[in-house]
Amino acid sequence: KKTGKIIVAGDATARGSFLNDLAATIGSLCFDYLDAPVAVLGSRNWITPAHELEGAFFPQPGWFIDMIHERIQPLKGYMPGENFTDAEMIRRAKKGI
Repeated sequence: KKTGKIIVAGDATARGSFLNDLAATIGSLCFDYLDAPVAVLGSRNWITPAHELEGAFFPQPGWFIDMIHERIQPLKGYMPGENFTDAEMIRRAKKGI
Protein backbone atom coordinates (compact mmCIF):
# COMPACT_ATOMS: atom_id res chain seq x y z
CA LYS A 1 0.00 0.00 0.00
CA LYS A 2 2.79 2.39 0.90
CA THR A 3 4.72 2.29 -2.41
CA GLY A 4 2.29 0.53 -4.75
CA LYS A 5 5.08 -1.77 -5.95
CA ILE A 6 6.31 -5.20 -4.88
CA ILE A 7 8.96 -7.76 -5.77
CA VAL A 8 8.43 -11.37 -4.70
CA ALA A 9 11.82 -13.08 -4.43
CA GLY A 10 13.25 -16.40 -3.37
CA ASP A 11 15.95 -18.91 -4.18
CA ALA A 12 13.57 -21.28 -6.01
CA THR A 13 13.29 -21.10 -9.78
CA ALA A 14 10.68 -18.54 -10.77
CA ARG A 15 8.98 -20.91 -13.23
CA GLY A 16 6.53 -23.31 -11.60
CA SER A 17 7.26 -22.18 -8.06
CA PHE A 18 5.31 -20.87 -5.11
CA LEU A 19 6.66 -17.41 -6.00
CA ASN A 20 4.28 -17.15 -8.97
CA ASP A 21 1.31 -18.31 -6.89
CA LEU A 22 2.17 -15.72 -4.25
CA ALA A 23 2.54 -12.99 -6.90
CA ALA A 24 -0.82 -13.91 -8.45
CA THR A 25 -2.54 -13.82 -5.06
CA ILE A 26 -0.99 -10.47 -4.16
CA GLY A 27 -1.86 -9.10 -7.59
CA SER A 28 -5.51 -10.10 -7.31
CA LEU A 29 -6.02 -9.08 -3.67
CA CYS A 30 -4.09 -5.80 -3.88
CA PHE A 31 -4.86 -4.78 -7.47
CA ASP A 32 -6.32 -1.40 -6.49
CA TYR A 33 -3.21 -0.51 -4.48
CA LEU A 34 -0.54 -1.51 -7.03
CA ASP A 35 1.02 0.95 -9.48
CA ALA A 36 2.95 -1.79 -11.32
CA PRO A 37 2.54 -5.55 -11.81
CA VAL A 38 4.04 -7.80 -9.14
CA ALA A 39 7.61 -8.66 -10.19
CA VAL A 40 8.94 -12.18 -9.50
CA LEU A 41 12.67 -12.72 -8.97
CA GLY A 42 13.91 -16.27 -8.59
CA SER A 43 16.74 -18.54 -9.62
CA ARG A 44 17.40 -19.39 -13.25
CA ASN A 45 15.44 -22.28 -14.76
CA TRP A 46 18.43 -24.64 -14.72
CA ILE A 47 19.58 -27.62 -12.74
CA THR A 48 21.35 -26.25 -9.66
CA PRO A 49 25.01 -25.84 -10.68
CA ALA A 50 28.23 -26.45 -8.78
CA HIS A 51 29.01 -23.94 -6.06
CA GLU A 52 31.45 -22.07 -8.33
CA LEU A 53 28.53 -21.01 -10.56
CA GLU A 54 26.00 -20.16 -7.88
CA GLY A 55 26.45 -16.44 -8.54
CA ALA A 56 24.95 -16.89 -12.01
CA PHE A 57 22.10 -19.09 -10.73
CA PHE A 58 20.73 -17.74 -7.44
CA PRO A 59 19.39 -14.15 -7.18
CA GLN A 60 22.15 -11.67 -6.39
CA PRO A 61 21.80 -8.25 -4.71
CA GLY A 62 22.31 -6.43 -8.01
CA TRP A 63 19.48 -8.37 -9.61
CA PHE A 64 16.98 -6.62 -7.32
CA ILE A 65 18.08 -3.19 -8.53
CA ASP A 66 18.06 -4.41 -12.14
CA MET A 67 14.52 -5.77 -11.67
CA ILE A 68 13.33 -2.49 -10.16
CA HIS A 69 14.91 -0.52 -13.02
CA GLU A 70 13.54 -2.66 -15.85
CA ARG A 71 10.20 -3.97 -14.55
CA ILE A 72 8.91 -1.45 -12.01
CA GLN A 73 10.38 2.04 -12.32
CA PRO A 74 13.38 3.27 -14.36
CA LEU A 75 16.17 4.66 -12.20
CA LYS A 76 17.77 7.79 -13.60
CA GLY A 77 21.34 7.18 -14.79
CA TYR A 78 21.35 3.48 -13.84
CA MET A 79 22.85 0.88 -16.20
CA PRO A 80 21.54 -2.63 -15.40
CA GLY A 81 23.87 -5.62 -15.31
CA GLU A 82 21.12 -8.18 -16.02
CA ASN A 83 18.26 -8.02 -18.51
CA PHE A 84 14.78 -8.40 -16.98
CA THR A 85 12.73 -6.87 -19.82
CA ASP A 86 9.59 -8.58 -21.11
CA ALA A 87 11.38 -9.46 -24.36
CA GLU A 88 14.19 -11.18 -22.44
CA MET A 89 11.73 -13.10 -20.25
CA ILE A 90 9.93 -14.34 -23.39
CA ARG A 91 13.24 -15.29 -25.02
CA ARG A 92 14.31 -17.30 -21.97
CA ALA A 93 10.93 -19.04 -21.77
CA LYS A 94 11.15 -20.08 -25.44
CA LYS A 95 14.62 -21.52 -24.89
CA GLY A 96 13.60 -23.17 -21.63
CA ILE A 97 16.24 -21.36 -19.58
